[in-house]
Amino acid sequence: MARNENKDVHTMIGADAIIQGNISCNDGIAVYGKIFGDITSEGPVRIAQGGEVHGNIQASDSNIGGTVTGNVRVEKRAVLGSQSNLKGDLIYRTLVIEEGAQFQGHCVLAGNESSEIIKTPEKVARDIESDQHD
Repeated sequence: MARNENKDVHTMIGADAIIQGNISCNDGIAVYGKIFGDITSEGPVRIAQGGEVHGNIQASDSNIGGTVTGNVRVEKRAVLGSQSNLKGDLIYRTLVIEEGAQFQGHCVLAGNESSEIIKTPEKVARDIESDQHD
């Protein structure tokens, strides 16, 4: 990540850190380690190469260089870097996908999302349960 990308980042999770639980920040966060939980930030969320998030992300914007397994919702710009791997749905205003990025999920322009496209874990569980009863 370039130096100017960290100007709004006030919290950093080191490469050797493993966090189990949700994180909420008023400012930006950069993740070099592993997080098993959701991230909610009023600022940007940066996932560095080698960083992992196993949970949902909500932020002003995001730059994903590592792995995210979960849904991502940003108010402004989402960047999927060349080494990124996103498994989940993405809601964004502006989207940049670099060559080599891996993405499995739905892309939806913010304001156009419907409840059928972006599913919460609870909704997925209900759908599976109703399919089993049919």
